[in-house]
Amino acid sequence: MIIIIKNKDTLLIDDFKFRCSVGKNGFTKKKFEGDLATPKGKFNLGNIYYRADRIQKPITKLRSIPIKKNMGWCDDPNSRFYNKQIKIKKNLKISYEKLYRKDYKYDLLILIKYNYKNPIKLKGSAIFLHLTKNYLPTKGCVTIFKKDFLILTKLINKKTKIKIS
Repeated sequence: MIIIIKNKDTLLIDDFKFRCSVGKNGFTKKKFEGDLATPKGKFNLGNIYYRADRIQKPITKLRSIPIKKNMGWCDDPNSRFYNKQIKIKKNLKISYEKLYRKDYKYDLLILIKYNYKNPIKLKGSAIFLHLTKNYLPTKGCVTIFKKDFLILTKLINKKTKIKIS
């Protein structure tokens, strides 16, 4: 099964067509950190992360991980943890994105395994499929409404890929 990001506002999977949003600067084959673009290509999906204090564990065949207050995603190209999940500690001296947020955006998220296995510094990090309420452009992620996300989680499995064109 493949999730297809057809254009800046359409996500297709199976017989479903969902509205989505992508990076402010559209799509790119030459992604770099901070370019506000969504990477083009075909990628594996990672785990589903969810806020257990706000949302029930999603029905899915993917591994589901509850988000804890000390969870982050390293976006610091000078760190050996670049584009990996990290544990946030008090004196952490690297740049990261908090997964446990005050807003709703990361109440549910799926890692898009772009630049993930052997990350190349400055090629981009923290590319997720996550929630939106307004379809505003992102910093490079793909976003959909919560009700659509919950349908999507039931359809996908570990072999599902996402094709962004």
